[in-house]
Amino acid sequence: MTMTVSFCRVAALVSLLAAGAATALLTFSLPSSPGVSTTRRTDFAGALPVANETPPLPHLSAPATPPPAPLLPPPAVRPRKREPSYWRMAPEVALRYAKKEIRNAEPVVDDPDLYAPLFKNVSQFKRSYELMERILKVYIYQDGRRPIFHTPPLSGIYASEGWFMKLLKESRRHVVADAGKAHLFYLPYSSQQLRLTLYQADSHNLRPLAAYLRNFVRGLANKYPFWNRTRGADHFLVACHDWGPYTTAAHRDLRKNAIKALCNADSSEGIFTPGKDVSLPETTIRNPRRPLRYVGGLPVSRRSILAFFAGNVHGRVRPVLLRHWGDGQDDEMRVYSLLPNRVSRRMNYIQHMKNSRFCLCPMGYEVNSPRIVEAFYYECVPVIIADNFVLPLSEVLDWSAFSVVVAEKDIPDLKKILQGISPRRYVAMHSCVKRLQRHFLWHARPIKYDLFHMILHSIWLSRVNQVELEG
Repeated sequence: MTMTVSFCRVAALVSLLAAGAATALLTFSLPSSPGVSTTRRTDFAGALPVANETPPLPHLSAPATPPPAPLLPPPAVRPRKREPSYWRMAPEVALRYAKKEIRNAEPVVDDPDLYAPLFKNVSQFKRSYELMERILKVYIYQDGRRPIFHTPPLSGIYASEGWFMKLLKESRRHVVADAGKAHLFYLPYSSQQLRLTLYQADSHNLRPLAAYLRNFVRGLANKYPFWNRTRGADHFLVACHDWGPYTTAAHRDLRKNAIKALCNADSSEGIFTPGKDVSLPETTIRNPRRPLRYVGGLPVSRRSILAFFAGNVHGRVRPVLLRHWGDGQDDEMRVYSLLPNRVSRRMNYIQHMKNSRFCLCPMGYEVNSPRIVEAFYYECVPVIIADNFVLPLSEVLDWSAFSVVVAEKDIPDLKKILQGISPRRYVAMHSCVKRLQRHFLWHARPIKYDLFHMILHSIWLSRVNQVELEG
């Protein structure tokens, strides 16, 4: 009896094993179902391998799952260019690197801070500006007695030289105490203070002013090694008074080699050198505590005056302008010497600019005029009448987009020239003036692309263009 039970248990065990073997054999012999995979995939972003899930078997009532869509590769992303350690570069090496980078600047696709029609080459400007922010170091000489040096005027029509000096001295990004790391050296004098301090009234003699600046530069050359290394090519000055160019005349290397940022940028006198020197915008600051007061204008539809000018009648151009268009000869051409009281009671000077489509900017004794920047402030298209005037910041700005330049000989045809500009063209120019305005504003604390940085960039670009590339 016992043997019979044991035999039965053994037989049952054998049967179970045989059934399991048969089931396994059947499973391995079935064909693979569509969409079933036992392989593993890798995510395109580099994630760990993930096993595919097995869909329901065909005999179940659930609908068949379609095969997954193939994974598409991500859009190509240009790797960010690794910037070198500029602080480790010698100044000349950094300048050569910058020159190559500017020449090979990648196209600007979209930059909300830059309006391309304002610039000759917005891509090169943007790359040059970026490199200026990262590389440029300026050494400011502490020599020179006040008030001629280190005492900037912050109001009046010559305020550009003062505001630039003030803001550069306050710059932690660009000013360096170690002259060995500097790419540029600043001569911190004021042409306006030089005139007020040394000029003898009615003498018409500028030689003492030029001699004073000559002796100052000679003293720097004897005291420091920096001037003599380049004969002044890496030094610069900023002067806005009409006499600024003439104060450099007594020192040959200062006149020929140093970078001069001048409001009186006259290319016909042999002092201002286009391509090396910088045309400095002349800005009128009435209140240094509120430099942006009155900025803004009226829309095109509310500008009822075709052209406007009011100012002192001096120089060779303004008398001609008044002779053809002054004294109320044409109601659309509001041209005055000084604004008459009967007119100013109804509409003052600034209101005239805000109500005019074109603001006339004729030269005075010299080619420069603060009315050009005033026109930008009040959103009026400037009409520049000054032969041989190198326009401000023209190394980067395309002045044809936002101004009209009229030759002095064409003053009799001035109205015809302005009326020949189509309404569509004028609207585009007016829009450019409004967008350009931000690049001509002084701020107590400088902001990106404002006038302080635009001037500094033009000086930086002049120095970069001086260096010779190897090979």
